[in-house]
Order: sequence, then structure tokens, then C-alpha cells
Amino acid sequence: MSGSATAPQRVRKRFTAKARQFDDLYEDERPLVRLLRPGLFRRRQLAVETVRSHTAPSVLDVGCGSGRIGEFVLWAGASQYLGIDFSEPMIELARARLGRFGDRVRLLTDDFLTAPVESQYDVVLALGLFDYLPDPESFLARMFMLCAPGGSLVGSFPAWSPVKGPIRKLRYEWIGDCPIFNYDRGGLERMLRGAGFPSVEILSPGRSGFLVRAHRH
Repeated sequence: MSGSATAPQRVRKRFTAKARQFDDLYEDERPLVRLLRPGLFRRRQLAVETVRSHTAPSVLDVGCGSGRIGEFVLWAGASQYLGIDFSEPMIELARARLGRFGDRVRLLTDDFLTAPVESQYDVVLALGLFDYLPDPESFLARMFMLCAPGGSLVGSFPAWSPVKGPIRKLRYEWIGDCPIFNYDRGGLERMLRGAGFPSVEILSPGRSGFLVRAHRH
């Protein structure tokens, strides 16, 4: 592993170099992918359900990647969608995928913590993001600020799995030079409440991670 680059720099390097490869992971309509990676489908399902629970909500997608989930939440009724990702190749894939939705979509290549976002959003998505964050508290604090009163945060958080954990560590950290992070239920609840969310639902769809929906009153 490189000793000179910081964790965010290493993550950015990987997602810039491997954008199309990561995009392909989300081709979750294929039966084999649904069988082997059911968590990807469950993330999308929770995002769509949350968007549908609001009336024509505005959606902020942090770490939007290639716009795979963005496509489904726009179909589900999002009135406005802002996707932010620090990988330009990912944003280019998202532009190609979401272009047909016209001015309902805005995409930014930027660091979320410093990106010029001033509006609040009814739904904030952070799916497949917290796996790679050494400072999740900073991200959650800004997500709370940008979540409108009555709005919702939907996030995914990996947990250590005796089966998948060593495989992920080998693939990402040792081979890919990309740090990954894991979470537990108690720590998640403390982080989310510490960020300001008074109502937190922590779902455990599998042994390798959590889906979270938090609400701002």
C-alpha cells in the first residue's frame, strides 16, 4: 500500500481509473448479480421507497457514481436531482445515463465537503459511499445541514463479515490500494444522532452491512 497518498486520494485514484468496472457492478438486473450481490438491489429499493414517500421530492445523491440509482429515483418521481462525485469519469457516465431527464438533473464533479451546495433537499442518498470514508462524521454533519426539515437520509454502511471481510480487504486494500471501513450498529446510531438526526432506522438486510434511513424533523 502506498505510504505517501492519503486515504481520500487513493480512493479518488481508484474510482477514476475503474469507473466503468464499478459501474458494471450495478448492472443488477442480471439474475446472477441479484443472487450474488442482493445488497445492491436492496439499496436501490430503499432509495426508491423513500423517494415515493415524499411528493415530488428534491434529491441529493452524494457519491452518485454513474447515476445508476439516480435513474431509478428520477423514475420514482424526484422533481430535482443533484448528483455529486469526485470522479470525473463517473460523472461522465452519469451524464450519459441521466441526460434524458433534462433540467431535472444537475451533476457536479467535486468533493462533497466543499462542493457549492446551498439548497436543502428532501431526500439525501449516500449509498456505497461510507465504505471509503475515513471521516464519516464530517460527511454526516453536512448531510444533516443539507437535509430539509421533514426530509430523509438513506445510507449504506458495510459491516465486518468473517466470510466477505477478508476478501474485500484483499481486493480493495492490499491489491487495489483503496482503504475500506466497517461499522457496527451501536456506532452507527451514535454517529447519526451526533450529526443531528433525531430519528434513526437501522436495517440489517444481511450479515455484511446495514441500510439506514434517518429523518430530520
